[in-house]
Amino acid sequence: AIPYKGQILTQIARFWFDRTADILPNHVLSYPDPNVVIGQRLTILPVEVVVRGYLAGSTSTSVLTQYKQGQRAMYGHVLPDGMRDNQILARPIITPTSKAFDGDHDAPLTASDILSQGLLTAVQWDEVSTAALALFARGQQMAAERGLILVDTKYEFGTDQNGKVLIADEIHTPDSSRYWIASGYEAAFERGTRPPSFDKDVIRSWVAARCDPYHDPLPEIPAEMIGATSAVYVQAYEAITGQTFVPDLSGDTVLDRVRTALQPYFV
Repeated sequence: AIPYKGQILTQIARFWFDRTADILPNHVLSYPDPNVVIGQRLTILPVEVVVRGYLAGSTSTSVLTQYKQGQRAMYGHVLPDGMRDNQILARPIITPTSKAFDGDHDAPLTASDILSQGLLTAVQWDEVSTAALALFARGQQMAAERGLILVDTKYEFGTDQNGKVLIADEIHTPDSSRYWIASGYEAAFERGTRPPSFDKDVIRSWVAARCDPYHDPLPEIPAEMIGATSAVYVQAYEAITGQTFVPDLSGDTVLDRVRTALQPYFV
């Protein structure tokens, strides 16, 4: 329901897929429409690979949340005492979680857990973890050139019919990654406040201030809130890619346009 969000996320993922294929191939076969990617059918690996470069986050699985709870050993890593919110880590770390299916919750894992539980083979884990760190390094480097900080991100991997590991889903989009605006980071860190970012949670925050979205009926979302959220996605697209966003306004509706583009695949 957010105008242009589908096109923006698909095109940001395309931007990154095109620029990381030399590190690890991806599932993309074609882009028949700005909102659509045709991908290979993969067997998704049951481990979600999250790479973090900073002590940040607000979810129960984030390193900052666990650190504030007094934990120092997490995901197979040990962090020192005395770290502050949003501080850069000594080096990027992988914080894997179980890939939740059918509504289950993700659970933190260590490399030892992944191997002992048979979630991945040793060869698969070595390939996935090496690729994840290389992808993140590429993302951080390119983000820095655009005045951004790639703080953390999640990667999904799958295997094709020959067992080859590929990147799946999306990569380095605002929905799968945390970006900060580099020019505002130092001042925010010194103040102990959250660094400036693409605040795509405009609607979520507005709703949460008015009800419990998990149990209460949702209030009607004002048109200006929807417009503001759309504008944030446009801003993110242009900042991340360095390209001007041009919405595809062809077709009577986006759905009609997409259906027309996909028609050849159903013949």
